[in-house]
Amino acid sequence: MTNRPIRIAVQIHPQHGDYPAMRDAVVRAEAMGYDVAYTWDHFFPLYGGGETHLECWSLLAGWAEATSRIELGPLVACNSYRNPNLLADIARTVDRISGGRVILGLGSGWQRRDYDAYGFDFGTTGSRLDALARDLPTIKSRLDVLDPPPHRRMPILIGGTGRTKTLRLVAEHADGWHAAFPERPDELAEPVEALLEWCQRLGRDPGAIEWSLGIEPDDIARFLDEDADRYLALGFTQFTLGFDGPAWRVEAGEQFLAWRDATNRRADESRRSAATGTS
Repeated sequence: MTNRPIRIAVQIHPQHGDYPAMRDAVVRAEAMGYDVAYTWDHFFPLYGGGETHLECWSLLAGWAEATSRIELGPLVACNSYRNPNLLADIARTVDRISGGRVILGLGSGWQRRDYDAYGFDFGTTGSRLDALARDLPTIKSRLDVLDPPPHRRMPILIGGTGRTKTLRLVAEHADGWHAAFPERPDELAEPVEALLEWCQRLGRDPGAIEWSLGIEPDDIARFLDEDADRYLALGFTQFTLGFDGPAWRVEAGEQFLAWRDATNRRADESRRSAATGTS
């Protein structure tokens, strides 16, 4: 198990409602003590019908003004939708607005409707991953030369569990890895093994990468009873709760936040006892 503290994120799905309620939700999430607020990068609702939806980075810029502590980012930005230099500049600008709180989540893309409606070449899973591999160094290089720069070395998070290409990119470039919304820990055994292998081959410390996954809010109680310890043992320490509009009921994560605090407190006490030789 990693020594990283557990962190709890909220993903506010930018669908089925309008900005004032989304803004209120992220303000409430910050007040409750969530560590990160994510949205997603699509152009149409992913479920639930209707067409009501807002754009990712414009939304994040608004959140950056509305909050002061919580980290912010896309989970995840689709590499296909923006020139890599432009994407770096957008992320840098939102980071400046936020005072240095942006996590740059990246993925290769998958939603065909977005591509078709907005005129992007869908290609294949392989070609989209190859494009992400090509663009990651460009994004990082642009972040290094922008003036003014990001407030910090901007953390890069990569989403996906593909063992051949995606996890190699995680090992090579990422500060964070998001392994989707699994139903059980066994689903991630092979991706974890693959990431560890890529880290070994590339000389990367896997402990330098924050591992994360998503949890459905209505599954919190079962997750804490049955799966939480197994995910921690695998090495996952960031857990994301996804909420839909029009209400975005982030308060449903209160039990999860209390579990985070209690677990982190016990870990801190254990480390202090080990350091002082007491029990």
